[in-house]
This record gives sequence, structure tokens and C-alpha cells, in this order.
Amino acid sequence: MTMHAPKLPANIATPAYVLDEAALKRNMSVAARIKSEAGCKILLATKAFSLPAAFPLMRDTLDGTTASGEYEARMGHEEFGKEVHVYSPAFFPGEVERLTKIAKHIYFNSAEQVRRYLPVVKKAPGVKIGLRINPGYSQATLGGPLYDPCAPFSRFGATRDTLDDVPWDEVSILHAHALCEARHTGSAGLIEHVAKNFAPYIRKVDAVNFGGGHFINKPGYDVDALIRAIKAFRAEFKVEVILEPGAGLVVDTGYLVASVIGIHRNEKDIAILDASASTHMPDVLEVPYTPHIIGADIVEPGTAPARKHSYILGGKTCMTGDIIGEYAFNKPLSVGDHVIFTDMMQYSFVKNNTFNGVPLPDLAVLNTDGTYKVLRSFGYDEFRRRLG
Repeated sequence: MTMHAPKLPANIATPAYVLDEAALKRNMSVAARIKSEAGCKILLATKAFSLPAAFPLMRDTLDGTTASGEYEARMGHEEFGKEVHVYSPAFFPGEVERLTKIAKHIYFNSAEQVRRYLPVVKKAPGVKIGLRINPGYSQATLGGPLYDPCAPFSRFGATRDTLDDVPWDEVSILHAHALCEARHTGSAGLIEHVAKNFAPYIRKVDAVNFGGGHFINKPGYDVDALIRAIKAFRAEFKVEVILEPGAGLVVDTGYLVASVIGIHRNEKDIAILDASASTHMPDVLEVPYTPHIIGADIVEPGTAPARKHSYILGGKTCMTGDIIGEYAFNKPLSVGDHVIFTDMMQYSFVKNNTFNGVPLPDLAVLNTDGTYKVLRSFGYDEFRRRLG
């Protein structure tokens, strides 16, 4: 994990999500190596990271984007400009018809859906049909059932007992997504599990998409193990292999920079920030997890911090549970001090909200030459616009 403090302007406006261009390029080199050595395709899952300003840094490496619905697919088509894949457990009326004009790979959730939409897809030359299966392989390492696509009663993918009802002559891609922040053991395990349990169906298609959740840029991920698994799978089945990581492509590539706007005391010292778990880091509460801060240690319950000055950090919303965590610093915090949260490109700004009218953070880029560029700032107009 990159823990050194980025060289940001002293007068930076906060809160701000800041993409570190150099870190993103580093991650792209890992993706490029996997593509080259394993002979697979890699797509960006825009559900995790949708920043069109960064697409030129990713376009030369990646094969396209994968979407969870029409709007993400349209953005991938218009802004990324390469292959567009799209899956949803169900589609709005007319959505598939519109998708055939912007996506060449549409994945359905069941045999029933394939049959229902087949007449629509057949009218669109070149559009390939994919089927998402539920492989029954639970390796979601983050958040338990909340992020496990194969949890009991999951709404994602056709189960094994329904696959003989699929019109396989019309299906080109088998899609098996079962991971979340998985290390190489999960990635290779999924590939081997699908090979062992779904071989008859793999032989009916041209490609297998192993979805996202492959945390390829996380320290400790054995990229060589993933490459070996993909190569073995391709050699056995003679099909194209596709990966569609989102967070795995942008892990540790940026920050959320916040400022202390108040200090409070209630048995413990509490620092109130202009950034909020509730509005700006929703996964902190949903997963839950405690993000790292540059120059601070997370204080675990019941432990004595090594650094002298500890604070509970929270947002300014009216939600009692808007708490990011407890941290220890080398010196006391004061109003105006900056706090830099790491690994804040994945799922943060695509899930944020304006609860209580809390302003959305700036979107910014720290360029490799050291310059800092604000892509967009948000104020009252954005809050008001979303309320109709």
C-alpha cells in the first residue's frame, strides 16, 4: 500500500477525491502483464470506478468496459470507446432494445431471459449473448453475505439445475462472477471450480468471463498464479477468457483528503471532519471497515495506541453512526489540519450522496508531473438538482 503523503497544494480545497496518476499507471502495468502472458481480455467494471478523465490512462491497456445497466454502458460506449459488456439481473422495459445499439455483449440472468430477449438481440447484427451462472463458489472475502454473489437465495445467475433449459446455440459467453476483493487463491479457485463443475457448458460457448473481484494490484496477490490458472483453462477448453475487475484495477490509486472542522470532547477526543462516512465513504459503514490514514494508526478496541494522540473521527451529518474510526497521531489535531485517507478510488465517489446537504467532494487528479487539477467541484446546485 502506498502510504507516503502525496505532494498536494497547501491550499487544497477539501473534501476532495484525488486520483494519483502515477499509481494508476503502475496498476495498469500489472493488467498489461496479465493480458500479455495469460492471453486474456481485461475490462474495467465501471460500477467500481467511473472517472472518464482517467479513461485515456486505461484505454491502451484494457479491452473495454463492463456495465451494470444502460447508463454505465452508455458511458463506456461514449467515453471509453472500446468493447462494452453489460449485465443486470433484470432489465427495464425497452432497455435491452437500447443496449443493442451501444453494447455488443449483453449478459442475461436465466434461460428464461435468454429466450425472452432473443428476438430483440437477433435484430441487432454482431451482438453476442452471455449467460450469467451461479457457480456456487463463495469466495467473497469482504463484507460476508452482503457482497457474496453466491450467498443463499442470491438473485444473481442461473443455478446448475436450470442450465439444461438454456438455448446454448444462441449463447456465446458463460459468465461466472463470485469474488469480492479476492486474492489469487480465490481467482484461481474460481477458475478451477468452473472447469471442474461446468465443463459440458464451457464447451458450448466461445468465451468464459470470470467476472470481477480479482484484487490483482493488492500487495500479496500472486499474479503468476492467476496467469497459470488462465493459461491452463484456455489450453483445456480452447475458449477466450475475460476478466472484469473494478476495484482491483484502482486499488491504492488515490485519496480522500479531508480537513478537521471541529474538535469535541466526550470522554474521548473527537475530531469532526468535512468528510463523512455516511455521505462520502459509504462502504465504511456498509462493509464495514476502517480506512487507513497517512501518518496515523488505526486504534483497535481494547489496545493501547503506539502514537500519543488518539481521536475518534466523524462527519458533520446528523447521523449518530457517522463515524469513520478511531486513530492515533503523533501530534494533536487542530481545526484546519488535513487528514488523508488512502485507497479511495474504488466505490467511493460512485456511491456517495448529499444527505443533510453535505457537499460532495471535489474530483481531482494529481498528475505525474506534480500538478494538481480539479476536474469538478460540487455545490448547492448539485444538491438541489437531485431533489427535483
